[in-house]
Amino acid sequence: MRGPHNLLRLVRTGATFERTGAMRAVLDAVEAPPRLRIAAHVLGWPFRWLGYRGDPGLPPITRAITALGPAYVKFGQILSTRADVVGVEMADQLRMLQDRLPPFPTATAKDIIQAEMRQPVDQLFSEFSEPVAAASIAQVHRARVRETGREVAVKVIRPGIAAAFRRDIDAFHFAAGIIEFLSPGSRRLRPRDVVRHFETTVTAEQDMRLEAANASEFAENTKDDPGFAIPRPLWELSSRRVLTSDWAEGLPMGDRDALIAAGHDVGRIATRVIQLFLQHALRDGFFHADMHHGNLKVAANGDVLAYDFGIMGEIDEYTRRVYAEILYGFIQRDYRRVARVHFEAGYVPRDRDEAQFARALRAVGEPIFGANASRISMANLLAYLFEVTERFGMQTQTQLILLQRTMVVVEGVARSVDPDLNIWDAAKPVVSDYIRSNIGPKALAGDMAKVAQTIGRFGPLLPQIVEQALWDRAHPEAARPARAVLVRRGAPVWLTVALALGAGAAVGMALA
Repeated sequence: MRGPHNLLRLVRTGATFERTGAMRAVLDAVEAPPRLRIAAHVLGWPFRWLGYRGDPGLPPITRAITALGPAYVKFGQILSTRADVVGVEMADQLRMLQDRLPPFPTATAKDIIQAEMRQPVDQLFSEFSEPVAAASIAQVHRARVRETGREVAVKVIRPGIAAAFRRDIDAFHFAAGIIEFLSPGSRRLRPRDVVRHFETTVTAEQDMRLEAANASEFAENTKDDPGFAIPRPLWELSSRRVLTSDWAEGLPMGDRDALIAAGHDVGRIATRVIQLFLQHALRDGFFHADMHHGNLKVAANGDVLAYDFGIMGEIDEYTRRVYAEILYGFIQRDYRRVARVHFEAGYVPRDRDEAQFARALRAVGEPIFGANASRISMANLLAYLFEVTERFGMQTQTQLILLQRTMVVVEGVARSVDPDLNIWDAAKPVVSDYIRSNIGPKALAGDMAKVAQTIGRFGPLLPQIVEQALWDRAHPEAARPARAVLVRRGAPVWLTVALALGAGAAVGMALA
């Protein structure tokens, strides 16, 4: 219930932020107006003694969030991918929240596994370690399957986490409403939408079967990708609260010194991270949308290892082509092409001036291409791009925003491995290959083949559709109920209309 009782939770939250010094940092990061600053301090300062102290060794924001518990940590993790909302500096602090929570007892984890698998842990695993990682929703144990000797990672949902998240999410919704009421200017940051996105993400992540399905599909898509591997799930040892998968052995992606000491080519690894993300996004339309340091390792042979598939991105083929053309246009510095793609896709209203839009895009691209390699940022370019398109009346494109957010994280990972990485040089081969394969005569032939297959599936309905088209023309007043019958038989409205018109036109030409 999103009622006033949530004020108590908000007071404790405000008190903790005040006590840790995080309140001022957050308000500065979001450029809060005076009225919101006063309200925040009123909620926090008189009750500082109620706030949690947290770990003094952490920066203020991460100190406060980790002290408040799992829901706040998870919310901070998601916001860490929203530099467009919280700013780059705050996003960098929030990225420290990976695997920061204390683990729950191993005995409790074994009880959960036994309840889910209906067998004692000792019968399932010959070895079962103490927690090796503990995050906001689950913790991981290293184990060995008794029957096969296979080394695995066993991920177990925290006990009582669902109820705890429901309580805190309730308070988050309440806080978002207060923020929008007190600060109308904050609505551009969409606090309510951010909380709704968080709620959807967390709900999905609490079902390990969905993560196993993500991992399985991702593994099938990427099985032939050189230099990349992911742990596959073991379905027979997984359930709603338990996920068992192959153990991924490697060095943490975030430890650059260790990678160099082990003899790895950090330039190649950084390039591979960028290219893998773009390949998965463009080729498959299904990509890892949480590719931070904590979810990436480097194997002894140099392969990039990815795990934790609770958050995945998915984009349709049309959007992939638009995204690729936009990137390729910038790579080629062809701003007219980038502008034309936006207009053709309907992203920018037709009543705007395409030439002016192209010049605005040039103002975005040229300063970046004039910089040295260490300052060339695809993520920054995309962020600037969305600012320009907003000024020209572009409606928010959720799929492209998700790509931009993920690109921010991926680019940050790649640059931490190789600070001198030229992002555009890394991206160009992947984007160019996609353009050659998916835009042009070859792609058109493939599209026409798909159209023929689709029409073929509806072949048995074509006689009825032709008859219906003729009937509609002769009896327009009686046509609507009859058309509804065909729609109810399974043909989508758009297909019924399209095929009916096409078939009707063909018959008309034949009769003529």
